[in-house]
Amino acid sequence: MIADTPGLMDEIRSRFAHVETCPFEGRRIFFENAGGALHLKSVVETSAFHAAIPDNPGRVNAAGTRLQQIIETGKADMRLFFNAQDGRVFVGESGTELLFRLVRAAALGTEAGGAMIGSTLEHPATASARARWAGITGRAVIEVPHDDATGTVGVEAYRAHLTPDIRVATILHTSPVTGMAVDVAAIAAAIREVAPAALIVVDGIQHASHGAVDVAALGVDGYAVSPYKMFARHGYGVAWASDRLGACAKDNLAGGPAENWELGTRDAGAYATFSDVVSYLDWLGGQVCDSPDRRARLEAAGRAIAAQEGRLARAVIGGTGNLPGLGAMAGITLIGGNRVEGREGVVSFRAAGRDSPALVEHLRQNGIRVHTRKADHYSGNVLVPLGMTDCVRLSFSHYNTEAEVARFLSVMQALTG
Repeated sequence: MIADTPGLMDEIRSRFAHVETCPFEGRRIFFENAGGALHLKSVVETSAFHAAIPDNPGRVNAAGTRLQQIIETGKADMRLFFNAQDGRVFVGESGTELLFRLVRAAALGTEAGGAMIGSTLEHPATASARARWAGITGRAVIEVPHDDATGTVGVEAYRAHLTPDIRVATILHTSPVTGMAVDVAAIAAAIREVAPAALIVVDGIQHASHGAVDVAALGVDGYAVSPYKMFARHGYGVAWASDRLGACAKDNLAGGPAENWELGTRDAGAYATFSDVVSYLDWLGGQVCDSPDRRARLEAAGRAIAAQEGRLARAVIGGTGNLPGLGAMAGITLIGGNRVEGREGVVSFRAAGRDSPALVEHLRQNGIRVHTRKADHYSGNVLVPLGMTDCVRLSFSHYNTEAEVARFLSVMQALTG
């Protein structure tokens, strides 16, 4: 959709800062989007504007009134982005911090006893929170093993471990290491069949910039994202919690609203920059569909993004022009195999006989920004079972091009022969 529409890619790239150049290193191709996507120029401008305002939202003056309106607009845009039919949306320190809060509220707010379940694919944002609060509440932890070969975890793997006494479940929407998506809706439905009272929390941090989010269709209770990975900026996270999860006891000011998830004065700039992201997705959706409905345009943007990134994944793995892809290069092991279907913005690989940090540095010297993932507390759950100490992660977004992929493959071809 995007690459096939004349001029659209140029229009898309014009809306982002530092598309082709790093302010510190000069020209480079940015394939480190899973570590933090490019920022919209509108986000940069909005952030600067709000950083200079001294007033608090809600005060009885023009500034306070306008800031409160910006927050309310931001909340409406967040609800639209999540397709939230109930519950509340709110901001926090980061996506990881919000996932800890959601898991904590679920663990403390459900019936005593039972178990908490998640998979070995998960980022520590949910895995560590699950382990911590299972220990505090005296619950067993059920870990569903992911498939090393495919880099994901399926509904049947979850189904084999489900019991009626599950109180809390966590699901990773997309792995930031393997890049493979998980069928959240199917897993959530399977959990509901066996343990209907369970509260289900989803880590959507990697998925959010690669396709539409629809919590109503997923049938879950909590979902968190990190805006800096979806074209906004660092410094905050955004979450949605269902009415059922919101009814659980949580940190509140004494005498304050019991349904309130937020503590302290809010940064109106966080809400405003999320509105910038939603406005961009609305614009993009309008380029590829003619629906008058704003949510339909967001969904169309998600499909267009997924289609463009699928095209890039096929080029990275299968090659482009006369350049072979990573899947055909000698000594290259692709994490999660050579599948394109289900892959969202990430291709991680290991080159035989080559130190991954050294390869990342070589690519940097050739103007290509990628990243090393090590078998540490972030990625060891994926790499250790594969017998790997590290790997190279190439991560792309819809504003990347096949020409950029071709440049990466040419450098890799020269290395691998």
